Amino acid sequence: MKRYRYSLLAVIFILFIYYPAQAQKLEGRVIEHKLKNGIQVLMLERHEAPVVSFHVLFDVGASDESVGITGIAHMLEHLAFKGTKTIGTTNYEKEKPLLEKLDKIVIQLREERARGEKADPAKIQQLEKEFAETQAEANKYVVTDEFSKILQVNGGVGLNATTSQDSTRYFVSLPANKVELWALLESDRIANLVPREFYSEQDVVLEERRLRTDSSPIGKLFEQFQALAFNAHPYHNPTIGWESDMRNYTREKVEAFYKKYYVPANATIAIVGDINPQEVIELMEKYFGAIPPAPKPPKVVTVEPPQVGEKRIQVELDANPHILIGYHKPDINHPDEAVFDVITSILSEGRTSRFYKNLVEKRIATNVDSFTGFPGDKYPNLFSILATPLTPHTNKEVEEGIYAELEKLKTESVSAEELQKVINNVEASFISSLASNSGLASQLAFFQAITGDWRNLEKHIDRIKAVTPEDIKRVAKQYFIKTNRTVAEIVKREKPQG
Repeated sequence: MKRYRYSLLAVIFILFIYYPAQAQKLEGRVIEHKLKNGIQVLMLERHEAPVVSFHVLFDVGASDESVGITGIAHMLEHLAFKGTKTIGTTNYEKEKPLLEKLDKIVIQLREERARGEKADPAKIQQLEKEFAETQAEANKYVVTDEFSKILQVNGGVGLNATTSQDSTRYFVSLPANKVELWALLESDRIANLVPREFYSEQDVVLEERRLRTDSSPIGKLFEQFQALAFNAHPYHNPTIGWESDMRNYTREKVEAFYKKYYVPANATIAIVGDINPQEVIELMEKYFGAIPPAPKPPKVVTVEPPQVGEKRIQVELDANPHILIGYHKPDINHPDEAVFDVITSILSEGRTSRFYKNLVEKRIATNVDSFTGFPGDKYPNLFSILATPLTPHTNKEVEEGIYAELEKLKTESVSAEELQKVINNVEASFISSLASNSGLASQLAFFQAITGDWRNLEKHIDRIKAVTPEDIKRVAKQYFIKTNRTVAEIVKREKPQG
């Protein structure tokens, strides 16, 4: 029951290890408050320790990008730590014209370089010199990492952010007496972000792409698989972005993206820990309530058309073979989502799973893993299987073994004992206790923003308990068919003859 990015099994585990031994329901404990400008706030009191976790989720990710600006949501996430008009600078009024001058120089440089062989080397050299001098002048006003340092010196831990296809999140945990400090800093970031150090950060994200995709066989495999599986929907594009787009960002485009998507109506904030909800509401109204309202950006309307035949790609690399198989499936709110989670658990959860017993234990593969929700959950996505053959076995042998297990799901009823095992795992997690506030805040924000209601976190468990052997057969027959399948594999690059 695994999900590529937000495993529902993990979600359920996280949910229930947060519960006390009495397995209290979240209903009645989560307090909701919506500011007039549209910010949705979720709060949950837990007084075991004097700490509070904050998760801010913006309902915007890579799937909201268009051709030419792929990766810009992730770039904006990086820039969100560079400060505001008052944080991260010693004098924004003097810094601002230098930042604008840098933008103009970069545009001239790109235009000149775009002329190719007709470019004027002397002009390029002069512009590069002017850029370096202006950059150095602008840097005199920068207070490096001031936003992060303020939180850290005040006891902040776990400070970080993530960008996915569906959302962008910012999170940190602080001592309980620092709630107002967090509210001041975070509200200022939403209202007054300044994307300073833009061009140096552009190099940072390009390096991130080189490490995670261009230099990683698995990274390249996933990128090619994703691009092949989706023709029309923006899930086609990698979250990190295509390199040519990343090299041509401008501050103007990033600021336009920020103004469109970082609006109150697009923000969900979850706060879990040693809090007084009424006091938190007063702080939220004081600091976040003044942010001007704006319309919630529209959702993606493009729908991936039905696949009409199997898609396959061989990624030729000097790397060990791997195979990645995906089947199109509905989004997270579809009734079949719980069935896919049960299937994932049956196939690859632990050493008693079918893939492990029939492919790993028999030494055909070193690992076979399945997961749902790739590359996102908000829109129709993929149920996927990633496997690595064990030498001397091949991708083809592993692929045939995987299909054999999927066929059994169509033709043989899962036993009551095996199905009960999955449910027992959920219930065992239910009585677990003691876990971080941050995990629960994360999932509350995710389910509220992506599924429309944080209560779906609990409802999903009931849906899993209601899955029957017939449901599994039906879903397997409907989705695990050749015409709905995309296959990508890494094959050894052949060495040139002679």
